[in-house]
Amino acid sequence: MDEAQARVWLTTAVEEARTGLSEGGIPVGAALFGPGGTLLGRGRNRRVQDGDPTMHAETAAFRAAGRQRSYRGTTMVTTLSPCWYCCGLVRQFGISRVVIGEATTFRGGHDWLARHGVEIVLLDDAECVELMRGFVMERPDLWSEDIGD
Repeated sequence: MDEAQARVWLTTAVEEARTGLSEGGIPVGAALFGPGGTLLGRGRNRRVQDGDPTMHAETAAFRAAGRQRSYRGTTMVTTLSPCWYCCGLVRQFGISRVVIGEATTFRGGHDWLARHGVEIVLLDDAECVELMRGFVMERPDLWSEDIGD
């Protein structure tokens, strides 16, 4: 995948992450794009806002996309390396590619996804790193809860 296009798509996920933070939530955002580049759905981690431990950013974007006949050729864009729960979603539904803003703050299961045929594009985006590092420093208790510590 073209890195410039991946960075354009990442801006949608970053907007979601920033909105989540402004709502008092965890600043992780995601977006699901169709094979032709159409935005199918976008979302943010809403675990705090909804009191729902399953409402991760990738889950929210996936739900917002609605039912698709197939997820082959789709791209999940997320500001942070996906956790095991979200990796399972990607594998279960055959999402072809995951664009990751950063994996410095948290290294989820994206190596596992790559070993199972999912294309991984890791951007090491400075804005994503700064957003998460600031949150982890300010709310370590909430961060630990989110990652299952």
